[in-house]
Amino acid sequence: MNSAQLGDVALINPRGDAVAAHERVSFVGMAQLDAEQAVARPLETRLFAEVSKGYTIFRDGDVLAAKITPCWENGKIGQARLDNKIGVGSTEFHVVRPGVELDERYLLHFLRQPAIRASGELRMTGSAGQRRVPAAFLRDLRVPVPSLDEQRRIAGILDQADAIRAKRRQVLAHLDALTQSIFRGMFAEAPVTTTVEHIAIRMRTGPFGSQLLHSEFVDDGAVAVLGLDNVVANEFRWAQRRYITDAKYEKLKRYTVLPGDVLISIMGTTGRCVVVPENITTAINTKHICAVTVDRENFDPIFLRGCFLWHPESRVHLHRQTKGSVMDGLNMGIIKEMPVPVPPLGSQREFAARAYQVEVQRALVRRALDADNELFASLQGRAFQGEL
Repeated sequence: MNSAQLGDVALINPRGDAVAAHERVSFVGMAQLDAEQAVARPLETRLFAEVSKGYTIFRDGDVLAAKITPCWENGKIGQARLDNKIGVGSTEFHVVRPGVELDERYLLHFLRQPAIRASGELRMTGSAGQRRVPAAFLRDLRVPVPSLDEQRRIAGILDQADAIRAKRRQVLAHLDALTQSIFRGMFAEAPVTTTVEHIAIRMRTGPFGSQLLHSEFVDDGAVAVLGLDNVVANEFRWAQRRYITDAKYEKLKRYTVLPGDVLISIMGTTGRCVVVPENITTAINTKHICAVTVDRENFDPIFLRGCFLWHPESRVHLHRQTKGSVMDGLNMGIIKEMPVPVPPLGSQREFAARAYQVEVQRALVRRALDADNELFASLQGRAFQGEL
């Protein structure tokens, strides 16, 4: 199969199209780039005069790839599906526009491969917490270039396999909605009477800067490092495994994550929330996560997770206080001040029991989705090796 450097068959970060000041354009923020659906849909439309400076300009159908950590590692790569011909968005987007030799869906699937994301991580430049995938990495990628008909055939197969995964995720979403409905039915009208700071025994974010470098991760070990990929789906999930040595852990013990801790993402995809399972191995969290330990004799962590995700006044606080120009961000101060209700412990535990029953069903669907994901990864690998 013929191959070419991606920069020879696609435009990487093309110059912005000419747009009249009075023309309406689609606005896409980082939060609108959906990693699972591989699509970027607009948040709203704006006059181009309002967004002509300080934003990335792209066309409907272009492929957008987040350049900054941790969004790149979380697979934020998708195709722009706009309400207008032209879109504007985050300066943290790389724009990839296929040339006449490349099918846009084929290109999208090529860039979504786990191996591409892993290679991009190795090429990142910049300081800790602000590392970015350079445009040169995309330009230098070698992409197989079969005939357009063959590309479309491959893209069609991968689209169909991805559609199966999407339907499974829809079932999970319905189950999530059921848990949300239970929570709101029990607590939506419960008045807030305290804040997270007053019900927490301990709160901490992970090590910053030189305290923990990527180069210090090891492939295997007794101490796991939890990152955004463990919480981004609003359920605790072992995704990429990262470890540190026992010697490094001795210096970072204050960041230990405990069973029953509530973890909330504070960078990248913010506001995602999980409860750490009881069978957790020794682990610490990264700086992208805030860990909250509550007095479980008086407050149920599963109920607190529900407040982060669904209580109206808690959510209003988080949305109002979200900060960050590059990407939405939370901080521990905002979380400490989040208002929460304190219903009777029996009611909290009743909700936790009902949520557990839904979670049993979710686990069955999740296992089926994991099998779908394995099949999709296999198809991806074969597709770009000429074996599909």
